[in-house]
Amino acid sequence: MVIWVNEQIDGAGILRACIACENEEHAQACRSSFEADLSEAQRSSGWVVQTRTVGSWDDVPVSALKLSI
Repeated sequence: MVIWVNEQIDGAGILRACIACENEEHAQACRSSFEADLSEAQRSSGWVVQTRTVGSWDDVPVSALKLSI
């Protein structure tokens, strides 16, 4: 099993948004949306979007929106 985890992290390293799903296509769309939603002010203050994979739902942050699609 591969679970795609998309995270939006602020300049202080705090996780601000997280969506996890098992579908790579949906994960790519989510990442694109996260990237597009960052303002220039957020980007300049160090906000980043990252995508990673994990092998278990236990490894997904608790605060994540978990999609089973």
